[in-house]
Amino acid sequence: MVKPVVAIVGRPNVGKSTIFNRIVGERISIVEDIPGVTRDRIYSSAEWLTHDFNIIDTGGIDLGDEPFLEQIRQQAEIAIDEADVIIFITNGREGVTAADEEVAKILYKSKKPVVLAVNKVDNPEMRDQIYDFYALGFGEPIPISGSHGLGLGDLLDEAARHFPNTKDKEYGDDVIKFSLIGRPNVGKSSLVNAMLGEERVIVSDIAGTTRDAIDSDVTVNGQRYIIIDTAGMRKKGKVYETTEKYSVLRALRAIERSDVVLVVINAEEGIIDQDKKIAGYAHEAGRAVVIVVNKWDAVEKDEKTMKEFEQKIREHFLFLDYAPIVFLSAKTKKRIHTLIPMIDVASENHSKRVPTTVLNDVIMDAVAMNPTPTDKGRRLKIYYTTQVSVKPPTFVVFVNEPELMHFSYERFLENRIRDAFGFEGTPIKIYPRERK
Repeated sequence: MVKPVVAIVGRPNVGKSTIFNRIVGERISIVEDIPGVTRDRIYSSAEWLTHDFNIIDTGGIDLGDEPFLEQIRQQAEIAIDEADVIIFITNGREGVTAADEEVAKILYKSKKPVVLAVNKVDNPEMRDQIYDFYALGFGEPIPISGSHGLGLGDLLDEAARHFPNTKDKEYGDDVIKFSLIGRPNVGKSSLVNAMLGEERVIVSDIAGTTRDAIDSDVTVNGQRYIIIDTAGMRKKGKVYETTEKYSVLRALRAIERSDVVLVVINAEEGIIDQDKKIAGYAHEAGRAVVIVVNKWDAVEKDEKTMKEFEQKIREHFLFLDYAPIVFLSAKTKKRIHTLIPMIDVASENHSKRVPTTVLNDVIMDAVAMNPTPTDKGRRLKIYYTTQVSVKPPTFVVFVNEPELMHFSYERFLENRIRDAFGFEGTPIKIYPRERK
């Protein structure tokens, strides 16, 4: 199931980031009582009751020197283009403003479901102030308080009522699904064509020429693969050129459907922060990962170049230390034959199960080599470990007190598991649980 997308829209300083953080359940966007300070991560996964969805905080778009109302308009237009449901946030303390009406005019034309929320209604006495917001034309306003977490359940109930049925295409368990993610113009479409051996995806030197996600079916040595090419920017123009963060949404949608994710890097341009952010979504989603350095033909090389570039990748992508690195050129097809075998390895490890007895032998040997930590006289005791799922391999460690499992010791156990069983290309999740 592909997750629906919810966008939070509204003029500056109405509390969009506070509400985003409340819904996500952690402090992701920067929150200050100054208009226009959201500059951090603006995407996340969230859940409400039985619904999983992706959520966007549009305040995170930086449109540079654009005029104030023009920025609001552009942010709203991007949200319309990306979202299945739009949450329109207003400020109950200030009433309906001209900027609110500007956003409303744009949303009228969207033909997308719009849920109107009046924020900063912190007590029951303020509820009489919400009636003015009926004038915006989106039905009954929902009073909420982002700072106190009031009314968010009603808000999410109404948003979920408009979620589309986004059922994914069905493929058999024997099919390996992989996607290519990365910044625009790193060569994702060229790489797809090189692997398919045909010009199935439009290729251009202009960033963002892929309009929609495309599934391509290919069989290599008897193994069937589905290649999910992430769509680029849907619209051309200054707005989309200055809001590259929004290409991440297509990456998120592709990641959700994938077994293996290829993080594509442009060898000519090197590594930038956006590469790390995009790769982080694949890691957090628990997908197998292969790092692909494309356009390797365009780099002047000596016998040290590849090793030095690999070292830079390891330094920048510390969280992907398990991911293999493939250097190739989609244009010349040099070294492209090395990619499919690496995808196979990552996929196999992503689905690998470890026998419980062997696993516990490895864990007990690890504890003998490096005794469990203590805290204020209490020592962590590990009783038993079992693998509970795959994709990614997930292990539950039964202990006396889970809070005694420090991150560093959890990392130590992960390294011992990797030393014993491989797991190249896939993240591993470890959860300490108290033995009842």
